Amino acid sequence: MKIIIAGAGEVGFHLAKLLSYESQEITLIDTKKDSLAYAGEHLDIRTIKGDATSISILREGRIDTAALFIAVTSSETTNITACVLAKQLGAKRTIARISNTEFIDNKETVGFSKFGIDELISPESLAASEIELLLNQYGFNDTYEFEEGALTMLGLRLSRTATFVDKTVKEAAEIYPELNFIPIAIQRLGTQYTIIPRGDTIFKEGDKVVFITSKNGDEELFKLSGKVKVLIKNVMILGGSQIGFQTAKDLCSSKFNVKLVESRRGKAEDLAEEIPNALIICGDGRNVDILDEENISDMDAFIAVTGNSETNIMSCLLAKSKGVKKTIALVENMDYYQLSQSIGIDTLINKKLLAANNIFRYIRKGEVVAMTKLTNMNAELLEFVVKPKSKITNKVIKDVKFPKSAIIGGVIREGQGSIPLGSFKIEAGDRVVVCCLPRSISEVERFFS
Repeated sequence: MKIIIAGAGEVGFHLAKLLSYESQEITLIDTKKDSLAYAGEHLDIRTIKGDATSISILREGRIDTAALFIAVTSSETTNITACVLAKQLGAKRTIARISNTEFIDNKETVGFSKFGIDELISPESLAASEIELLLNQYGFNDTYEFEEGALTMLGLRLSRTATFVDKTVKEAAEIYPELNFIPIAIQRLGTQYTIIPRGDTIFKEGDKVVFITSKNGDEELFKLSGKVKVLIKNVMILGGSQIGFQTAKDLCSSKFNVKLVESRRGKAEDLAEEIPNALIICGDGRNVDILDEENISDMDAFIAVTGNSETNIMSCLLAKSKGVKKTIALVENMDYYQLSQSIGIDTLINKKLLAANNIFRYIRKGEVVAMTKLTNMNAELLEFVVKPKSKITNKVIKDVKFPKSAIIGGVIREGQGSIPLGSFKIEAGDRVVVCCLPRSISEVERFFS
């Protein structure tokens, strides 16, 4: 597949990196010579220096043969314009990164596809949704919902009190036969290796384990993991950025008690008008006295989404020291993203990585309808729609010769999620959630193509 990416920033580079592993034909366009040089040195891709809104540059990239054009520059206007031009010049499908969430809210009304834009991606909106999901699944470090919660991915670190520590997956399944969840990936404490668990894999204290659960499986998982579920109600947000605004707005509509701290007076006044149900505080959130005055120790969650990664990390550590149960920090630096557990913050989120992963699902073969990369793990979660002629159709799971580095985590049939055992028969129309290591993706896709 020929894919052209406009923008060699972190989103564009991450996308190009993921796609280059897939042996796709990638062309990367950017105005910055240094960004292109770095990408060209580290990836097997073609680079073009120039403006993505230039017709001559698009033609140089052979836009008329492109199956997909993705515009992810830092300029919303550039992305929209480039997609419109690309479509007119022959690109089969276009995706534009935008920051104005109004565009997504009114996507059907405006009819962006008529202009030549097939999909809109908002990193800010994705980050706000991720934060809300994390708060609703307190106790878990990773979350992702399939089909509005029919199946949910949940990640946690096993404590000494978890009842299945030192047991194999098979032993745990025999002891708790009615469980509504299945482990799909494990990372041992202190290692960078991702294990796709089999029946003889042993759960160990300190493991980071990712599970797939059907409805109410999270409750069972809490009990068996030795964690106590605590309702999150009082939330403090640091930073009135687009993500801070969107998160506060979403949480208020979900009946959370929200305090938002913003240092710029004019911005704080605007936020107070736009989100009347939130308490807007004008002040420097890095000031311990201000946070104490606003009773930070009474908060159930602290979310730092300023434009400065270091400020977000340090303020979350401060919140932890004050007894706040759940901390979430927005980080721009991808290197920080790997450090969440080691530095004591519950969850780090990177809006660019969220955007890249969201865009990535459009490239997958075999009717992939959703995908996410597991945080800090070298594994991906894919949701496939089973077609009548797919190789896996009408097969019993235990008879499917899946690679050992992949596992079926769940099946959604007619809107109902289930955790399938070996005797489960896959049918056309099923939505199958698979976890696999990158080296197995192509092999897995063949079962669903």
